[in-house]
Amino acid sequence: MFIHTVKIKRPKVWLTVILGIAAAVLALLLFFGLKGRSNIRELDSETKRQHFLHEMGWEVPEKFDEVKTVLIPEDWSDVYKNYNDLQKQQGFDLTAYKGMQVQVYTYKVLNYPDHEKEDCIFCHLMISDGLLIGGDVSSTASDGFMQGLLNS
Repeated sequence: MFIHTVKIKRPKVWLTVILGIAAAVLALLLFFGLKGRSNIRELDSETKRQHFLHEMGWEVPEKFDEVKTVLIPEDWSDVYKNYNDLQKQQGFDLTAYKGMQVQVYTYKVLNYPDHEKEDCIFCHLMISDGLLIGGDVSSTASDGFMQGLLNS
């Protein structure tokens, strides 16, 4: 039988332990930080909404076209379920807002590719208590569409 011993100095042991703990903490922060991350942002002013829309890649007029209060229904039809699926793809979920009234800010999009000269593309931001809870960009044309908020 052959036994080999290695003498490790204390500073190396402590450095290894500290680096191991730091790596574990970083891994946990990344895992739980990204998992719990939400796209909910505070958009309680026109300036913040404008800044957000520009971050998303949209050119819009200096002020919203319309703001209206809508009731998110308690019972969802397939249309609303599909709309919430779009919201979930963006990191939102309207389920917690069932039965609540929210404000929907509507902006005309001026730079949608291949539609720059048309007045049929709009961005809708759903706001509850000053927080962004969802939204979309859509076309009111006969061959309309709906997509998430990011200009991709």
